[in-house]
Amino acid sequence: MTRVAAIDCGTNSIRLLVADVDPATGDFTELDRRMEIVRLGQGVDRTGRLAPEALERTFAACRTYSAVIKELSAERVRFVATSASRDAENSGTFVRGVLDILGVEPEVVTGAQEAQLSFDGATKELVGGDHLEKPYLVVDIGGGSTEFVVGDDRVRAARSVDIGCVRMTERHLVADGAAVDPPTPDRIAAIRADIGSALDLAEETVPLSSAATLVGLAGTVTTVAAIALGLEEYDSEAIHHSRVSLERVREITGRLLASTHEERAAIPAMHPGRVDVIASGALVLLAVMERCGAREVVVSEHDILDGIAWSAA
Repeated sequence: MTRVAAIDCGTNSIRLLVADVDPATGDFTELDRRMEIVRLGQGVDRTGRLAPEALERTFAACRTYSAVIKELSAERVRFVATSASRDAENSGTFVRGVLDILGVEPEVVTGAQEAQLSFDGATKELVGGDHLEKPYLVVDIGGGSTEFVVGDDRVRAARSVDIGCVRMTERHLVADGAAVDPPTPDRIAAIRADIGSALDLAEETVPLSSAATLVGLAGTVTTVAAIALGLEEYDSEAIHHSRVSLERVREITGRLLASTHEERAAIPAMHPGRVDVIASGALVLLAVMERCGAREVVVSEHDILDGIAWSAA
């Protein structure tokens, strides 16, 4: 067994997983898993730069994670940065800060690499487990981008497109620095149009309707699942491998789009950092299900973070 630390720094959140992993046998023992909402991608779609306050929030989380990694004596550390870091002009400042705090340089991975890691993390335990029909379509809805991967025992096609819950919210649901809450029909239509164009791009590479099982990853999907399950608090075990029907996703998305910030914040399982972006994220999930003809989505709590841990081992 190799003790590894995996860090996934996305547009909205930064997450840590420390685990003992044996790639030869497939044994995987989780020691610590945590997340902080840092909104690294704040304003990147508009300015093309990482904001100073967003960088400081991220560096503060890195300092906490560094202490955990040292306490658990991880042998290998891999830090993967995704959409916001790819897009920003000043990504060098981010890289230098992380290197100084953690002693490891963040890898600003390509969309294709991100898709591969997400697929590995989501599907390694599905083989022979839930007897889900192959091929899988793994969809990872992030803050800045969404990854689409079709595969069975390995990846057959992958594509990353720039639709994410933070990007869509900042682009269409903010006016004069203030949130448009709840969004007006024309703004919802604009989000749908952006999503539709992005799905057209994804389909140039990934046959979305060819998969037998849709597997959904990341905070938007798990939050929708928590709402669908009626959880009084967020429960990873209950959410992991739950299934949410297209009809239920459509109903929840409509409810989120019609609600105010206060009403969304009052949902028991809602993380405070997702309140203002969950409606856009749910709209992405709904559009994906409608486009690929999925009757349900299988929800996975294991995603790119687990894929990073496997790769580190």
